[in-house]
Amino acid sequence: MRSLIKTAVIAATFIVSAPAMAANPVVEVETSVGDFKLELYPDKAPKSVENFLRYVEDGSYVDTQFHRVIKGFVVQGGGYDATFNARPSTYGDVVNESKNGLGNERGTIAMARKSSPDSATRQFYINLQNNSNLNGSSYKFGYTVFGKVIEGFNVIEKMANTKTVTIPQSGMRDVPQQPIVIENIIINN
Repeated sequence: MRSLIKTAVIAATFIVSAPAMAANPVVEVETSVGDFKLELYPDKAPKSVENFLRYVEDGSYVDTQFHRVIKGFVVQGGGYDATFNARPSTYGDVVNESKNGLGNERGTIAMARKSSPDSATRQFYINLQNNSNLNGSSYKFGYTVFGKVIEGFNVIEKMANTKTVTIPQSGMRDVPQQPIVIENIIINN
């Protein structure tokens, strides 16, 4: 019995003195069509998460719109305000982390970029389905997944069902006819 009590005391001491594991950041996004939450993975995509959180913290995602909505593919935002003025890429390009083991699966959030692998800045997208063609591999760079929607995916699906148009002046396609705007975005933990 003494041995059992001694073991329990030692175990309790270890648990109390062990450092608490840090929770992944959670970001709440309030939009003009509803709200959703994201869980981010700094252990898998530290540079992408750091970059995204900088834009959240500086408030520059507020009043940006989801400017590209392709049903069955992605919803993309973060780069333009409601009148299509480009928001500045304040913090420069992000190193591509697409070979981190995370896939472009339904509900994940990833960095949008140009053709150069290390050209992501502030734009992001949320996958509406499994898009394995966007994944990185040993022979090619893909698009860096850095988190997932953990609440409110029905809002993302609502965005996907929005009627879209082409804006000839800018050459932008798949633009929601009624702008979908980020009204507030905060780090929850």
